[in-house]
Amino acid sequence: MHGLMMGDQLLVTNIMRFADRNFPDTEIVSVIGGHSVHRCTYADAFKRTRRLANALRTLGLQEGDRIGTLAWNDFRHFEIYYAASCSGAVCHTVNPRLFPEQIAYIVDHAQDQWIFADPMFADLLDSLWPTLQSPQGVIFLTDADHVPDTGIPRVLDYESLIAEQDEQFDWPDLDERSASALCYTSGTTGHPKGVLYDHRSTIIHAYAACMPDVMGLANRDTVLAVVPMFHANAWSLPYACPMVGARMVLPGPAMGDPAMLADLMDSESVTATMGVPTVWLSLLAYLRESGRRPGDLERMVVGGAACPRSLMEAFQDEYGVRVHHSWGMTEMSPLGVFNSPTRGALSLPPEQHPDIRIKQGRGVFGVEMRIVDENSDELPWDGVTSGALQVRGPWVCGEYFQPDEPDPAHLEDGWFDTGDVATIDRLGFMQITDRAKDVIKSGGEWISSIGLENATMGHPEVAEAAVIAVPHPKWSERPLLLIVRREGSELSRETILQWLEPMVARWWLPEEVLFIDEIPHTATGKIAKTELRQRYGRHPLPGASTE
Repeated sequence: MHGLMMGDQLLVTNIMRFADRNFPDTEIVSVIGGHSVHRCTYADAFKRTRRLANALRTLGLQEGDRIGTLAWNDFRHFEIYYAASCSGAVCHTVNPRLFPEQIAYIVDHAQDQWIFADPMFADLLDSLWPTLQSPQGVIFLTDADHVPDTGIPRVLDYESLIAEQDEQFDWPDLDERSASALCYTSGTTGHPKGVLYDHRSTIIHAYAACMPDVMGLANRDTVLAVVPMFHANAWSLPYACPMVGARMVLPGPAMGDPAMLADLMDSESVTATMGVPTVWLSLLAYLRESGRRPGDLERMVVGGAACPRSLMEAFQDEYGVRVHHSWGMTEMSPLGVFNSPTRGALSLPPEQHPDIRIKQGRGVFGVEMRIVDENSDELPWDGVTSGALQVRGPWVCGEYFQPDEPDPAHLEDGWFDTGDVATIDRLGFMQITDRAKDVIKSGGEWISSIGLENATMGHPEVAEAAVIAVPHPKWSERPLLLIVRREGSELSRETILQWLEPMVARWWLPEEVLFIDEIPHTATGKIAKTELRQRYGRHPLPGASTE
């Protein structure tokens, strides 16, 4: 027997209609061109969205066609999100920080029909254009007076494209399983892989993001979206904020500028913000040096990489900002777990609270997770036993878009292997102990590179740290610690090892510490371990030959 409820489809279109009707005057504040501030309302943005949808039809785009974007977080990118998906096309956000050859690969692999691009990416597109097969042309996100000169045969400007279009659009009645957006993984090994989201998964994911024990977004919030819209749906913020009518602040190309972020926090009374640790480390350094404070900021969500305990404590103790750890993947839309205090965690002795907060978090309803051994046997949730982390749920990738080869990550029993190694405690808090490819196996014991990095980052003279494995004739592998000192620091190998000694197991202590000028990062802000292994993976350890 079926229930007798209405069978309305779960569509991104419904978010747009709801926000347009219920929160028409809520602002979207955008930084454009690096410094200028543009203001509009949800009503303004969705009126332009309808014009853009009509323009897409005039360009010949049909349901299922892919539309590429090379764009920052701003109001025009927001409009493309909705015009593409709600008209039945697929919004394919391209990460401009990828290598040029990767960008060319994913544009053609996705068969993007048009590319909407910020003018600052004109030179990049000019160089790639002779190699691209699928796009018909480029639409620069500007007006006619600011279109860059390029050798691309067919170029339009966004404002002229939508200027003469009708403000009304008859949105199609889509199936909720229709594809809505496409995002490619960063492709640290092999080609990037496409994750194809649908309307249903996007709506359910946005609902989950708004829950009180997750991001807790509300109408009274002003949200600074530092996490880029070109990767993993900006953690659902372009959908979740309109869903509750939260005010949005989009920093454009200034997302990595700590002074501009501090300005926006002050001028716009930002209450919540989301981004990767490298951004917040830079902001913390700027706030300390300048003596400024982060305005009305109440909470900060950190994901994309492990958050150092020192960063959490600094924002809490010095500025009263609650830092929440989160974890997910492009393949998970991306939300997986979120760290909010629970009754059980708060009942623990106060000295144990920091150990709970540093964990990635508890599962969000909609995501099942488990840890397994090498035989795929499930392991206990005791906070000590570590295993391969696997997930499944309605917003988890079921298979990659047009894979070039069979996908080994999806197991026969329907679980997605994340590639992470983790523990889960009795309260359900999951902690990533390493990437499976980054864990160090030394003398039959596992050493967590993330654990060593976090411990090192607690030293006040360390700006950033990374750990990789190097060969050892007796122990198979040993950790090599790479450190970027803070400006003016003369931190020594002996000092940092003394710092680490009471914090980690004795066999974790690295035999060698290298001080380097810079630690490379991937296009999504994670430490580029592959590049570090290429540079330092054969570094000789004291008293041990690596031959």
